Amino acid sequence: SYEKICRYIARESKSVVVSVGYRLAPEHKYPAAYEDCLNATIYFMKNIEHYGVDPARIIVCGDSAGGNLAAAVSQTLAGRSDLPKLRAQILIYPGLQALDFNLPSYQQNQGVPLLFREHAAFFALLYLNGDALHMQEVLDGSHIPPAMRLKYRKWVSPD
Repeated sequence: SYEKICRYIARESKSVVVSVGYRLAPEHKYPAAYEDCLNATIYFMKNIEHYGVDPARIIVCGDSAGGNLAAAVSQTLAGRSDLPKLRAQILIYPGLQALDFNLPSYQQNQGVPLLFREHAAFFALLYLNGDALHMQEVLDGSHIPPAMRLKYRKWVSPD
């Protein structure tokens, strides 16, 4: 489904675009998709001379769940001294936060397609464990232990 846009980006930016066809949930639970993306990126970076790409110009990109995966791959590769440094990451409406589905952004956009909080919680559960049996607990916020909520309050809070 992304082939046309990848070809367009490659053509218009005169770039090499590598699109990873990672395994999807719910058949393939976390961390399958992450491992697919990480392994493909590492392979590309270790074999970059075969692609004629400047190692200083590597960017990872993703949208929605792919944005989550691009962010995770970027974080993992940030500490690798055996690979070229990523120039950037491009995250398009990434799914990055599953601690609290009651934050103002979810409340303010609850009627906006693609941003329905129920959909976000449903897809997060499918990605993590392959089912949505505990969706109400996630929507209520009871899936996060109080100690973890306190630990991340600086970054994830209505304030």
